[in-house]
Amino acid sequence: MYNVLTLNNISAKGLDQLPRDRFEVSSDTQRPDAVLLRSAKLHDWDIPPTLKAVGRAGAGVNNIPVPAMSERGIPVFNAPGANANAVKELVLAGMFLAARNVCQAWEFSRGLEGDDAAMNAAAEAGKKQFTGFELPGRTLGVIGLGAIGVNVANAAVGLGMKVVGFDPQITVRSAWNLESGVRRAHSVDEVIAASDVITLHVPETEDTRGLINAARLAIGPANKVLLNFARAGIVDADAVVRALDQDRLSMYVCDFPAEQFAGRSDVIALPHIGASTHEAQENCAIMAAEQVRDFLETGNITNSVNFPELQLPRNGSGDRITVANANVPNMLGQISSALAEADLNIADMYNKSRGELAYSVVDIDGSVPAAVVQRLRDTEGVLAVRVIE
Repeated sequence: MYNVLTLNNISAKGLDQLPRDRFEVSSDTQRPDAVLLRSAKLHDWDIPPTLKAVGRAGAGVNNIPVPAMSERGIPVFNAPGANANAVKELVLAGMFLAARNVCQAWEFSRGLEGDDAAMNAAAEAGKKQFTGFELPGRTLGVIGLGAIGVNVANAAVGLGMKVVGFDPQITVRSAWNLESGVRRAHSVDEVIAASDVITLHVPETEDTRGLINAARLAIGPANKVLLNFARAGIVDADAVVRALDQDRLSMYVCDFPAEQFAGRSDVIALPHIGASTHEAQENCAIMAAEQVRDFLETGNITNSVNFPELQLPRNGSGDRITVANANVPNMLGQISSALAEADLNIADMYNKSRGELAYSVVDIDGSVPAAVVQRLRDTEGVLAVRVIE
């Protein structure tokens, strides 16, 4: 029986992926094998010694101390792409709102007074200030071509827009899914220089924090529209305000309210609702739960932000051993030697590394004695050892 701790309300459809005969799900268990969460912050959380996996029902993992989990050999799973359609739809909505000044026009209409004739006269007199532009023929720049960025790019092509995209780490899967009409750029600056509308779809990391700054906002045509439904920190808010004042930007549409934007008619700041649909929350919960279950039951890893992806079909007639360790020489040799000296035959073995971490799954013929497990755990560089019977 595996104990799963939930730190937020997780969709019931997600929890349904954890059969009750093998998983006990609770919001207060003290000895969890895994944690499922959405926005709960774990940076000040005491990591239980029993913890084996963390599942984030969403894409971003800023609320999880990933390095601390890695040091303990704990994979952190997320749900990339599960909320892609929800965010794509909101990005498109933001683009339409900006292009046609919908929010500003709506606020104007709400303030009209008098009878129908007076209101109609005022509307006709005032509507010129809300003249917008149409999207076909305009260029959309997409920075970040993961699941969301690809969906946005493809939708924009369908709207008749020209699309240019940049992602130095684009995956083969994303490249396959991208419309052929999307032009490849070689840098962020090239995207900005070519675009009338720019949309951001990158995670917030040391490399991307402040990615959109004053220097970049000065590139290319004036009166651009900037869309940010990724993370607040990848945009310099003060630089955005200056760019709006200087007409370098005509509109900033984002999912992150900030003090600098209060009262501005040229900023549409939504309350972080990009993934706030019932469908997205269910999809994220299902994906996170399935991945955590697969890891606990088989040791296989899919969509981990800190461990390599690894799937090994079950072979052999005995136990499966998983070993997480520092990515240093001779770790496989030490694992193999420990098993051989215990007269354990290796039926199958798979090892992969990712940065400073390596992970091995070993199927053997027979049962693993506790002494072998302890020897592996005592090996310098080993972070975590599990036996799956």
